[in-house]
Amino acid sequence: MEQDVCIALPKGRPREFCLDQALAAALIVFWRRGYEGASMTELTAAMGITKPSLYAAFGNKEALFHKALDLYEREKLAYVGAALEQPTARLVAEKLMLGTLEMQSGTSDPKGCLAVISSVACSAESESIKADVASRRESSTAALVARFQTAQDNGELPDGLDARSLARYLLALMQGMSIQASGGATCAELRQLVDTIMIVWPTR
Repeated sequence: MEQDVCIALPKGRPREFCLDQALAAALIVFWRRGYEGASMTELTAAMGITKPSLYAAFGNKEALFHKALDLYEREKLAYVGAALEQPTARLVAEKLMLGTLEMQSGTSDPKGCLAVISSVACSAESESIKADVASRRESSTAALVARFQTAQDNGELPDGLDARSLARYLLALMQGMSIQASGGATCAELRQLVDTIMIVWPTR
């Protein structure tokens, strides 16, 4: 995480609070409740600040969510970038699946995928949230397609299997793991799923 930044509060309040800590607390609330399910009361209580302080530091609830999503990608999904640098398509897939497994098996964070939880629960009034989530998802998909296209160019993929289809297949598996984790699947069950996926994975 970047160096902590503290914000001064109005008179009568504690003198300052840590932006990074407050944002991390907001992320957990959004992750558990989704965008629309997270109330301002719940957010400010978790962050340890007042509504005026939240607005002054982060803008409105929507702006806070976008910043929380940035933090989620930067910290919780850091394994994705490392996976894309693996030398073969199979290792890319394995690292992505193991990264998803590790994230969903932790005891300190909520289960499930923040982007999926928030986008599915959004109403028409929260179209900007759905649009942001969709844009980020497309960016991730494009990066994975490009990596698998390289694998295809190198002759790694079987005939008839294209890079985009393989990328979407893998992303669907990762989302499925997140959904199963949020539904109560154990670490052992998710590990068995990863092992099975790698057995049937179409590249060496």
